[in-house]
Parts: sequence; structure tokens; C-alpha cells
Amino acid sequence: MEGKTHLSGHCLCGNVGVATRSGTLHVGACHCGMCRKWGGGPLLAVDGGQDVSLTGEEYITRYSSSEWAERAFCKECGTHLFYKLKANGQHILSAGLLDQEPELVMDHQIFIDKKPQYYTFSNETEVMTEAEVFAKFAPN
Repeated sequence: MEGKTHLSGHCLCGNVGVATRSGTLHVGACHCGMCRKWGGGPLLAVDGGQDVSLTGEEYITRYSSSEWAERAFCKECGTHLFYKLKANGQHILSAGLLDQEPELVMDHQIFIDKKPQYYTFSNETEVMTEAEVFAKFAPN
């Protein structure tokens, strides 16, 4: 599962397509309050890299959720498409979009200290707290 791979997929209604050759098959769960507010639960997503191509741009609505990132969804069906870092253009793609779903492996969770008590994943993963995430990924 190391290295970059081709990922592709579509939203629920099929109006928006995503593709990249620099994605990973490593699914992460984000438990931060914004992700849970956005989707009603943790965001399950993969790193799609910076060279994501999108089709159906006229169906994509973008929301600037913070100084450093925007979130996008299909304005027709509401499918959550991606979380994009503004500084470098890195796309974090919703795992449920992807045609490669059978190959995906959940291996990490972030903002674990923000996870509410009413759910727990049974598999063992790497975990990072909010402070660890910001220390590792925050722009200088």
C-alpha cells in the first residue's frame, strides 16, 4: 500500500467526478468538530494529492471552513467531495466516492481527543491528538 496510486470516483448523482494519480489507499478518520458537524460523524477520507482533476465543476460548491482549508460538495446531491488545504492544494477525498473502495484500508485517526464517546472503531490504527496534528501539519 506504499506509494501513490490512481484513484477515481463520482458523487451520488454522478454529476461530479474525481480522479488523481497521486492518491493513497490509506483511509483516515477525522474526529474534529468541523468534520463531525459537516457530515454528522467522522470524515473518512484518503489523501488525493495535489493533482486532482474534477469533472462537473458547475455542480461543485466550495465552502471556506477555515483560514487554511475549504470543503466541497455536490450542489445537486449533497455528496461530500473533498477537504482541500489552501496553502498547497492538497485534496483529502471522501472515501465513499472512490471506485477503489475494496482496496482501501483504514489505518489512522486524527483529532482522537475530540472523538465523542458514542462511537468507536474496532480496528487498531495510528492515532493523533489535535495538538499532534497541528504540530506535524501546520504551516510554518
